[in-house]
Amino acid sequence: MSQSSIVAVGRLSRPAALDVEPSNNGAAARRSLEPAEILSRMAIVAMFTVLAVRLGLDFEATRRFTGLLLLASEALVVVLTVFRRPTGVVDRSPRARVLTVVSLLGPMFVQPAAQSTLAPGAVTVLLASIGLLVVIAGKVSLGRSFGLMPANRGVVSTGFYRIVRHPIYMGYLITHVGFLLANATIGNALVFIGADVALLIRAVYEERVLARDAAYQQYLQKVRWRVAPGLF
Repeated sequence: MSQSSIVAVGRLSRPAALDVEPSNNGAAARRSLEPAEILSRMAIVAMFTVLAVRLGLDFEATRRFTGLLLLASEALVVVLTVFRRPTGVVDRSPRARVLTVVSLLGPMFVQPAAQSTLAPGAVTVLLASIGLLVVIAGKVSLGRSFGLMPANRGVVSTGFYRIVRHPIYMGYLITHVGFLLANATIGNALVFIGADVALLIRAVYEERVLARDAAYQQYLQKVRWRVAPGLF
């Protein structure tokens, strides 16, 4: 699947399909100081801080390289959420919220299954490491433009964003494949299918918001694929 014409971009950006707040930089800056926004940031920081601490303890016990990368990735979420750029263009629709929650929390329900491997350990570790490095690089490229809900905090076109429009999602998918090959159970497969389908739909919702920006429409013409070159 690809986004190959400005006509398709126009279809993505129909206002009637979204619950999007209008853009206003001054209002966005004020909104970032409102109690609801502060509570939202605090909740995200708390959730990912707990996850980062758990990953840190796991790395201390196992000394696995992938554990260190996971820790770095989730610690970045905490930092970037605190300092993220305010915006007045956010999709706060119930569907966007559900997709965000499912794609974020779903992978937390997978379970290790050492007796059910489909590939050598070196292969699965390599895949997981590559995926996490892509995730970290994508988050660093986004910087203060990072966010969880579909929003426009500025168009980023550097680093891996020159290859695909959602490199962080690409990295997560690679990591999930590595984990699933190492822990191949029906339960884990179902969890990843649900979470990753939500992730891909979430990418479409993000583009519905971003396509309202002329700069992003130009970016769409330069970078053809959303997540997987040649596929989607």
